[in-house]
Amino acid sequence: MSFKDKLKLLFSVDDEYEYEYTEEDTNDLESSTNQQQDNKNVVNLTSLKQPTSKVVLCEPRTYNEAQEIADHIVNRRAVVTNLERVDHSQAVRIIDFLSGTIYALNGDMQKIGTQTFLCTPDNVKVSGSITEAYINEDEYHKGW
Repeated sequence: MSFKDKLKLLFSVDDEYEYEYTEEDTNDLESSTNQQQDNKNVVNLTSLKQPTSKVVLCEPRTYNEAQEIADHIVNRRAVVTNLERVDHSQAVRIIDFLSGTIYALNGDMQKIGTQTFLCTPDNVKVSGSITEAYINEDEYHKGW
């Protein structure tokens, strides 16, 4: 055999090979497909859980603490602010500062006691109301 014949033999297509066709078990394929479809119908209940909301209680003593309260509101937390330990002029300034913050965030502020306010961002909805019977007891109600 010459070199040329060896190359032809090497690169030639031989039809000598026998091909065996085997049928795959269709039952196994169908059962794996059904299992995949069943997995699509499974819902993880922990993924449906709403993120927890926090309510922060604040009792500022000076106007300087108003920014900390505003930071809580910006971070989408409801804040109950008790202004009993602040003198009247600083309390009015704190309420003005928080009112601006809440307005910018489309939030809400409600008076829930004599000197207690609930400040909520837009993701917190408040239902119900507190009666205004406490206004007669409030010595600072004229400024608010």
